[in-house]
Amino acid sequence: MTPYSLAFYVDVVTTAGVLGVGPADSPERVTEVLGPDFAENISGNRTMWRDYGLAEFFWGRASSALPWSGSHFSLQVHRLAYRDPGLVNEAIRAQYGRFTPRLRFEKLRRLLEHRGVPLLEVPEPPANSPYFRTYWQPASQVAVSVIGTHGEYSTPRNLRVGDVYKIQSPVSADEVEWRRARVDADWRWPG
Repeated sequence: MTPYSLAFYVDVVTTAGVLGVGPADSPERVTEVLGPDFAENISGNRTMWRDYGLAEFFWGRASSALPWSGSHFSLQVHRLAYRDPGLVNEAIRAQYGRFTPRLRFEKLRRLLEHRGVPLLEVPEPPANSPYFRTYWQPASQVAVSVIGTHGEYSTPRNLRVGDVYKIQSPVSADEVEWRRARVDADWRWPG
């Protein structure tokens, strides 16, 4: 059995969901599973996100007359380093137990590889490189952002190189290809 929070992260990366809710689920469904304890932000009646502590879910819509449509979710793993005991949602904690203050990427990667779930490195835009490195799981379309090196104003001081910063879903194959093309174009000399 995988200890503590590692099982949670493995489940998220392999299923692209948090306790069975994913990026396309409605606000009502996410709250049904994660509970009513969240902070909500609505911007111009077109975008909304709910912060459940460790997990954040995002929705959008073209008009206030339309229902919310799921966009993505992220796990703000870096927040665990602050050791706030209320950060991990009650429903998640009930299922997975206690969470460590840091998630080491190599531990997560080894567990996933043992299950036949590869993580492929995708390029970072020059503004993020070398501070962050991103790894992508093609089947689930989940991305894992990792601290690559420290930058005084670019990375949190309370994380070490190799710590997971966040996990996000979905990151599509088109976005990965766009990132590859963008990085290639940014590194070419004009003329």
